[in-house]
Amino acid sequence: MAKETENKPAKDKVSGGAKAKTGAAAGADKKARAPKEKSAEPLEKAAAPKAASGKARLRELYAKSVVPALKKDFGYTNPMAVPKIQKISLNVGLGEATGNSKLMDGAVNELSAIAGQKPVVTKAKKSIAAFKLREGMSIGCMVTLRGDRMYEFLDRLMNVALPRVRDFRGVSPKSFDGRGNYTLGLKDQLIFPEIDYNKVEKVKGLNISITTTARTDAEGLALLRHLGMPFRQ
Repeated sequence: MAKETENKPAKDKVSGGAKAKTGAAAGADKKARAPKEKSAEPLEKAAAPKAASGKARLRELYAKSVVPALKKDFGYTNPMAVPKIQKISLNVGLGEATGNSKLMDGAVNELSAIAGQKPVVTKAKKSIAAFKLREGMSIGCMVTLRGDRMYEFLDRLMNVALPRVRDFRGVSPKSFDGRGNYTLGLKDQLIFPEIDYNKVEKVKGLNISITTTARTDAEGLALLRHLGMPFRQ
């Protein structure tokens, strides 16, 4: 009997040790699996790349392709001398708003949707009796874009809006002012997809002025052409 009682605790110790070992092995397996599950999350995030916005795409295109191309064409030695875009101005003239103030409200809303920025209403500087115009009357609206909004608008203009013009064959390369600045006139604001056709009371044109740091028209033309402006051949 004494031998049997002495052997029983030994069995319990052995079984307890086996349980401890199995528990430790299970814990080790969990620890070994845990890093694999955590490491899978960054891989899934990295597998889905974010879509590049227009501003980031044009900035990257300017830095990687346009600057080296302009250096090669014009022989710039200083990177700061390479032409770049300073600002883009959008202007809508609406003389008929003197008789119908609702047209001005529609023009402001449409220009806000196109530019992504609230425009400023322009006032008449002097009175002209022949046009029934008094000083201080609202005759248009304008907005100036810089930085990221400028690049985003330019990308939409070149790749989305202009190709929607009927029988589009390119823009004129002769609309420079002699100092590298380019001005483009549009007859229809409906080419921008942001405009709702059902809410438009009247078709309004707008002028788009692109101001650059170029010193000559040839430099400004090369800058816009490398950025992707569809000039007429």
